[in-house]
Amino acid sequence: MAQLIDGKQIAETVLATVTQTTGELSARGITPGLAVVIVGEDPASQVYVASKSRKAKECGFHSVQHTLPADTDQATLVALIETLNADPAIHGILVQLPLPDHIDSGVIIQTISPEKDVDGFTFVNVGRLGTGEIDSAFVPCTPSGAMIMIERARGRDLSGLNAVVVGRSNIVGKPMANLLLAANCTVTIAHSRTANLPELCRSADILVAAVGRPEMIKGDWVKPGATVIDVGINRIPAPEKGEGKTRLVGDVAYDEAEKVAGAITPVPGGVGPMTIALLMANTLVAACRTAGITPPRF
Repeated sequence: MAQLIDGKQIAETVLATVTQTTGELSARGITPGLAVVIVGEDPASQVYVASKSRKAKECGFHSVQHTLPADTDQATLVALIETLNADPAIHGILVQLPLPDHIDSGVIIQTISPEKDVDGFTFVNVGRLGTGEIDSAFVPCTPSGAMIMIERARGRDLSGLNAVVVGRSNIVGKPMANLLLAANCTVTIAHSRTANLPELCRSADILVAAVGRPEMIKGDWVKPGATVIDVGINRIPAPEKGEGKTRLVGDVAYDEAEKVAGAITPVPGGVGPMTIALLMANTLVAACRTAGITPPRF
């Protein structure tokens, strides 16, 4: 039976460090500031933004939320971001995606100052991560959180281990591979069109599933004793709960994989809680860098 990697518990330890360090900064007259921007009234985005703003306040941050109507034009949004870039009270800027179709998300993301890009999406931060300059980069929150979970299971130095990342997105797959490379793994990026994918997965000491397909990774794809990180969040029908009911599953067939793996993350309660915790951590790091203070290691 695999060790359960409890994302909720690990996220709480990250948030405890954030809150403690924020208190220490506040005593020196520095309050980390996070600005969250949302355009439109997408219900899922509203929930995410509310939870991020609430968590920021719990950590002791200066928390600002800008809610703009769905018909806001691109120039107005760019102007708001440029104002936030220039605001010394704001250390982190997050624009909630997706944006309405008439706004170019790429332009908006690149408008954010790299020093305030706590999502880690700007070209500057992507480049820093890709060239191994992790200490000066902001890393996207989901892979950053997943990496902490791997380190808790296997240690910080992963030399000699084979890692397979299933998924090649800019938000999870590619940055995850770069983090694993930096920890001395031998890394393969796979995806839905990879030949012999089950065989490749079975070679992995560390298997990260981030492909967005419910329970695609089967138990017999997992190497005995492997560490399995399931980034997927998929909603599927759950008729056993009643008509029209659904349940959340990951990209890994958990019940099968849990019998083979050495350690595994659940869905829900795995990578998900880590994502918002690392957003808070990145904001704290931004405030520390601005003040010339060495940030904590998570």
